Parts: sequence; C-alpha cells; structure tokens
Amino acid sequence: MTLTSFGPANRIKRSAETHPLTWRLRDDGEAVWLDEYQAKNGYAAARKAFADMAQDDIVQTVKDSGLKGRGGAGFPTGVKWGLMPKDESINIRYLLCNADEMEPNTWKDRMLMEQLPHLLIEGMLISARALKTYRGYIFLRGEYTTAAKHLNRAVEEAKAAGLLGKNILGSGFDFELFVHTGAGRYICGEETALINSLEGRRANPRSKPPFPAAVGVWGKPTCVNNVETLCNVPAIIADGVDWYKSLAREGSDDMGTKLMGFSGKVKNPGLWELPFGVTGRELFEDYAGGMRDGYKLKCWQPGGAGTGFLLPEHLDAQMYAGGIAKVGTRMGTGLAMAVDDSVNMVSLLRNMEQFFARESCGFCTPCRDGLPWSVKLLMAIENGEGQPGDIETLLGLVGFLGPGKTFCAHAPGAVEPLGSAIKYFRHEFEAGIAPVSATVPPLARPILVGA
Repeated sequence: MTLTSFGPANRIKRSAETHPLTWRLRDDGEAVWLDEYQAKNGYAAARKAFADMAQDDIVQTVKDSGLKGRGGAGFPTGVKWGLMPKDESINIRYLLCNADEMEPNTWKDRMLMEQLPHLLIEGMLISARALKTYRGYIFLRGEYTTAAKHLNRAVEEAKAAGLLGKNILGSGFDFELFVHTGAGRYICGEETALINSLEGRRANPRSKPPFPAAVGVWGKPTCVNNVETLCNVPAIIADGVDWYKSLAREGSDDMGTKLMGFSGKVKNPGLWELPFGVTGRELFEDYAGGMRDGYKLKCWQPGGAGTGFLLPEHLDAQMYAGGIAKVGTRMGTGLAMAVDDSVNMVSLLRNMEQFFARESCGFCTPCRDGLPWSVKLLMAIENGEGQPGDIETLLGLVGFLGPGKTFCAHAPGAVEPLGSAIKYFRHEFEAGIAPVSATVPPLARPILVGA
C-alpha cells in the first residue's frame, strides 16, 4: 500500500506538524507497537487530557477544532459528543468505533488499524475520558483478520502499561476496550445497525429518534465514531485547535487533513494524507500519476461506490464536502476511483447495484424491492434486451430511493452513482435498448407512477 507525502514526487517528508495521522508510519509498512509509538510521542496527548484537562474541556476542544466524521457522513464530531447526557448518575455509557469498512474502493481505516493500532487506542482513550464511557468496542469488519490481530495485541500492550483497564494513569478513571469482529455486512456501517449487530441482533437500522446518544447499546447512552475520526483526536489535544485548522487549504470549510486515495488504472494507486481543499486534479495527477499508458480517464468517483460519477473536467473541484457538492456529488470516504475508457458504464453499474441489492437489510420496501428491480433492468440493458421506457424507470427508481425516501441512507447511496451514470453516459444505456419488433410485443414492465 502506497503512502506518500504532501509534495509531488515525495519532495516533502511526513512530519508531526503536517501529517498528524501518518507521520509515525514505518517505511517498511510494519506495525508500530507500543515502545516505538511512545518513543514517537505516543500517549502524550492522553496524558495531557487526563492530567490537565477537564472532561468538558476535551469535548469543547474537539468541537472548536471543526473535526467532522471521516466515515462519509461528515457530521461534526464535537456536536455529536455534546449529545451525550450530562447527568452524572448515568454511569453506564459506551464508546463504539465503527471499523466495519465495507465501502467498495475504501481501505483507509484498514491501513490505520494494521500499521498504527495504538493511535486508534489513544484516540478512543481520550474520547472515553471526555464522554465518561467506561467500556468501548472496536466493531471490526470480519474480513480484516490482520487488523484484528494487531488491534488485539495493541490492546494487551496498553493494558500491561496501565493505559487501559482500572485507574488509568492514576486518575481513578476506568476504561475497558474490546475488539469485536462482525460477520461481514455492509449495512453495519450504519451506526444503529452496528449497534444491533453488537447486541447479537439482526443488523437492521433503528428508527431515529431516539438517537444512540440517548438509547444505544443495551439501551444505554452510546457514541459511535469512525476509525479515522478517532485517530484525529490525539493530535488535536496535543497541538491545539488553531494548528489543526491551519492544516486545511484556503477555501475549505472542512478542517485538518484527510486520508485520500485513488484506485483504478492509474500509474500510482495508493493512499495519502492530504489537507482538505486539495483539488481532485492534484490527487489524480501529482499523487496517482494519471492514467496508465494506453488508457484515458472516462470518469471518476470521489469517495467510494456510493458517490456519484464525475467527469474529467470536474477534477479541478476541491476535495472537501462543500467543494465536491458544487459539482453535484459527495466527498464520501475520500478514496477516489478512476474509470477508464474501456469500461462500459452499464456493466459497471449492474455490478455496483448487485452489490448494494445484496447488502440491503431488507427492512423497507423501496430498498428491498427497488434495488433488485434496478439490477434486472440493468442486466437486460447490458444484454441488449432493454425495452423502451427502461431508462425512465431507472431514473424513477433513483428518485424513489433518494434521500428521505427510505429508512436509512443505504438506498440513496446505492442509486446516486446510477443517476449520475445515466446523466453523463445515457447513450451507453440507450445502446442496450432492443428495437421494438413489429410482430413481437415488448415484455411487460411495471410503470413507476409519479416518477
């Protein structure tokens, strides 16, 4: 896995001042264990938080930093923390790390957990202190076996050093941390589905409100944060709000840095820690090296399979939530995918929608029935057997499964790339519509009323 620095051609070395997430990484890609992590100033932020900061001050510092969730939704972390109850009599609270990284084309959290497990543990320790949570769980994608092994070893190292368990750092504060591997469901990336799965239930999203901060794991107040989000906390506590905000490029309203990447047929696929506000062109050309010889960029997704496609002319958009929104889609996880000119968009979308249909929890009708319907239509178009009106039906599904129309955000994310693909490459879909025979009537297809 590639990790480079801010500067093209690696001219600038990673440092604590510019790369809060990745400066401790080893060049050989091996994990940074406790002794090396502490030699690189590890757990200094936790010691500061325990010795010098009130719990509410930690929450306020994270809120003032402008840190937002790095899992794709982008909700302000400090605001989320502030939703936890203030009532000191509620002494059972939970902190959950969402490490169920199943978004296609996304592997940023995997890198952090495999190579910097103590950074995540320190982030959770500080967060637990701020939120007064006595127990934490890292809900890990089941296929991440190396991450599970490394996290479990790091937890044992932290326990032996008195950084987890009872009376941490002599503060009287107790915090237990467990690694919980899931069974492999995309829907567990939704925080309430994750909570249900952790409890041993079917991984269906819950109705909100009540939100997890009020009624979460086993009915107790719970905060759920992404891996990368929690890994930002130690640097914010150690170096302060003003420094953290200064990392982002001018024009970005997202603060700090972000793990961004590019995959596909690019010359240098990889993952880099970059300031919010870099352009897609910098990411694509300076870091990913552009397309391999013999291939041309057809379109790209900015942040995982659940984000809309963009054209090459959109590469000048700044990589932050508002910058990507200006060109019609979402930042998502920040790991982009290049689609080359040899790819048929109908086949690509059929493959994507098959994944999303399979991963639906099946709870609400639009998602349960609408996504398989889109797959059937796309398969017919892919085979040249599409019928007049099929494209309009697909666009109708994009509308009916959009934001606010389903129980959770699974379906809206699933149909966003479909809508954008038809918008930019409708001719490829039209090519799969069979001519109407004068003697054989077209197969009956349901009509979406009000689409």
